[in-house]
Parts: sequence; structure tokens; C-alpha cells
Amino acid sequence: MVLLPKEIEEKLPPLYATENIATKNKIVKIKFFTPDSNWSWYVVEYDKEEKIFFGYVKGHYPEWGYFCLAELENATGPLGLHIERDIHFKEQPFGKIKELQ
Repeated sequence: MVLLPKEIEEKLPPLYATENIATKNKIVKIKFFTPDSNWSWYVVEYDKEEKIFFGYVKGHYPEWGYFCLAELENATGPLGLHIERDIHFKEQPFGKIKELQ
């Protein structure tokens, strides 16, 4: 699976584009996940040149931060499964995602 198809990449806001938007109102554009663990990455912004995302990472310690495309493409979960893009995920405000957790 291609984690970041060109047509999706083109629609992502650049880094810092949402910094003045309240956290609960930031629009999450993409969800990545490991099918063999409980880790998820929720993308809000992206730098096309550096290939770096900004978003919310739900892992051992859920937090906002930066993560790069190359790391997601090369990482595997505990059973060796690769990270995937949730093709059923619909962009939504972060507040809705947080409510579900």
C-alpha cells in the first residue's frame, strides 16, 4: 500500500498552517495505524519537501508531534506487519477523534 498517494499529499496543509486553530478544531486529514498493535498516527499538517507530518500520535504516551513518512513506511508492528493508511477514515475535527478514545 502506498501510504501517501500524490492526490492526498496535495490536499494536506503545510506545517504550521493550523497553529492558530484550537486543538479540538484541527482537522485530521489522514489516519495511519499498525494492524498488529494499538498505535495510530493522525495527520493534520505535512511538509512536502522534508516529508514530515505534524499530528497526534496514539502510542505508549499519546501526544502531538512530528513524524516522518520514511519512518512510517519502514516501521513494522510486533508481528512484523507494516503500517497502513486507514482507507475508510474520513477527515474530521480532532475533538471527534478524542471523544472516541
